[in-house]
Amino acid sequence: MSQPDTQAVKEYLLSLQKNICDSLAGEDGQADFIIDEWQRENGGGGGITRVLTNGAVFEQAGVNFSHVTGGQLPASATAHRPELAGREFEAMGVSLVIHPRNPNIPTSHANVRFFIATKEGADPVWWFGGGFDLTPYYGNKEDCIHWHKTSAQACQSFGNEAYPKYKKWCDEYFYLKHRDEQRGIGGLFFDDLNEGGFAQCFDFTRSVGDHYLKAYLPIVQRRKNTTYTDQQREFQLYRRGRYVEFNLVYDRGTLFGLQTGGRTESILMSLPPVVHFKYNWKPAAGSAEAELYNYYLKPKDWLSIK
Repeated sequence: MSQPDTQAVKEYLLSLQKNICDSLAGEDGQADFIIDEWQRENGGGGGITRVLTNGAVFEQAGVNFSHVTGGQLPASATAHRPELAGREFEAMGVSLVIHPRNPNIPTSHANVRFFIATKEGADPVWWFGGGFDLTPYYGNKEDCIHWHKTSAQACQSFGNEAYPKYKKWCDEYFYLKHRDEQRGIGGLFFDDLNEGGFAQCFDFTRSVGDHYLKAYLPIVQRRKNTTYTDQQREFQLYRRGRYVEFNLVYDRGTLFGLQTGGRTESILMSLPPVVHFKYNWKPAAGSAEAELYNYYLKPKDWLSIK
């Protein structure tokens, strides 16, 4: 089994962050990403946070690289993996959330990450995780089919079972239990990946990372000039509240970052810049807003839909 090459992972993640930021800034055409390099106050690594705000296309886009180390894992990491107790750890990844201005463009999220825990006299425990998912405000079959076809393409060199497995995992993970509601239309999600050795797992993780722009940019380009109403904008701001709820209640990356003393500004950059909460709001029957709930936010086989 090939040995983990943490330096190769770090170099890939930094190049991925730069490529995504350059491409998104080019698509926006108005705003660019600020670059905020940071170090943890008590040592143990740092990162680079890149944020674009008030763009022509993207109201806020955050793309974060972090590389942190520590001598003790938090409860979120050891609860289901007791063998990690007492090990030093190293975690690195790129995580991003893109909040568009136009409600006809979906919000998108992606991350790829690597984790390794070591202990003297024992083999290292390591794995990859990540994926990407799409959260539309107004449903569009063309966009959903393209997103999932690109997700399948990211997996096609890694066996016929990879896409359906990680698609299903994504549907189950990005689910708000307290609302009995999907966050969006899914995509890919994987975690604890180490089967087949380091080289194969790293190849798969790179494929997922490299397919994100292929999945998202065509949708942005198709929808960015679509006109929208004040009502549609209000619905977008309301639905952004679901993003806040998921990230603060369920998201593993958010919990891990906060429990390991991570940089709060970088961890919470995923939250939308403007959001509205409305008490007991319901969409009108037969409306486009109701269609989002009744059709698009129901897990389905998008590859079979014409």
